[in-house]
Amino acid sequence: MKVTFLGTGTSQGIPVITCKCAVCKSPDYRDKRLRVSILIETADKTIVIDSGPDFRYQMLRAGVQDLDAILYTHEHKDHVAGLDDIRPFNYLLKKNIDIYATERVQHALKREFSYIFAEVHYPGLPQIDIHTINDQPFHIGNSEIIPLNIMHYKLPILGFRIGDFTYITDAKTISQETLEKVRGSRFLVVNALQHEQHISHFTLDEAIDFSQKVGAETTYFTHISHNLGLHSVVEKDLPTNIKLAYDGLTISSE
Repeated sequence: MKVTFLGTGTSQGIPVITCKCAVCKSPDYRDKRLRVSILIETADKTIVIDSGPDFRYQMLRAGVQDLDAILYTHEHKDHVAGLDDIRPFNYLLKKNIDIYATERVQHALKREFSYIFAEVHYPGLPQIDIHTINDQPFHIGNSEIIPLNIMHYKLPILGFRIGDFTYITDAKTISQETLEKVRGSRFLVVNALQHEQHISHFTLDEAIDFSQKVGAETTYFTHISHNLGLHSVVEKDLPTNIKLAYDGLTISSE
């Protein structure tokens, strides 16, 4: 399985054109972060987790030629706003895209993209097949997907485990039951927003603590605000098996 980080950033702290902070001025490409999303290529399927506002550019930048499914962690705009941009894949691949989401997330998608779900379907609109998921494992092709219950402040959201790879973003609280489902992961991806306390996201220290409890071979931090600091500065102080992810980073769980 091949995993590519399409985006490792967050809407929180997005630099504006007048910003003079060190991260905004950094020449290091690892400090240039689009909204968080990840591409997973298995032996038989191409899957994206979350399609935020940067989805179109992310797919072009990564040279993605196929798309079978999108998994949604939750309904916030920085995770769903790019759904409309699956149209080129419908057109070029001549197929519908499978969408996997909880009932609550589906309700949000129907509010935000009502035209996609309208009874009279306008030609050229996104073509999707929607699948309801909860906390029970399901399959996409030959891969078993294990949903993980996460709390994003008071909002229940999902992470996902596929084989020895686990992806969690926007977490603030993770139960012991979910922790046990994550243990044994070879690769762990988890959010680390900033140093200071935040109401709905792990801080850097909280993310480090969680990763050490999991005991993964390698952990990558994502959903990074520029308030965290420069990639080169932050990463040098992390434990040796923990790294900051960056846009375009590719790993293999083979």
